[in-house]
Amino acid sequence: MTATDPALTALSQRWCALSLLHGRIEAHLERALESGHGLSVREYSLLDVLSRQHSGPGGHLQMKQVADAVVLSQSATTRLVTRLEDRGLLTRYLCATDRRGIYTDVTEAGLKLLEEARPTNDSALREALDEAAKNPELAALVQVVEGVSTPA
Repeated sequence: MTATDPALTALSQRWCALSLLHGRIEAHLERALESGHGLSVREYSLLDVLSRQHSGPGGHLQMKQVADAVVLSQSATTRLVTRLEDRGLLTRYLCATDRRGIYTDVTEAGLKLLEEARPTNDSALREALDEAAKNPELAALVQVVEGVSTPA
């Protein structure tokens, strides 16, 4: 039997707590977005990421960049894009300078749904964090999440 490294045990416990926090938040968001807007968390995330694209150099994301942003494989991202395109929320078109490149844009209907869903997402996130903060194992992580500033 080998001795367990206390530092690794503590790290493992923190990872489990982080995983628990993420799971609880995602489940809460999933229920709120699905019941209020017929969107999954992944669909909302994809619409959100694609809505921030812009015209001009570097304005459109390649599918790999989109997949990385929504934490899915490229094939899963392509299937997700197809589902949202079938619902009229996204559209795809060929890149003018590289015929192999395909861009994806959010349609007006997709932007409208995203704007309607954003307050639900934000409120559900706040609720999930507030609930998690009541758990002594998660409270410190919630403080860290709330204290992290994101680039503009």
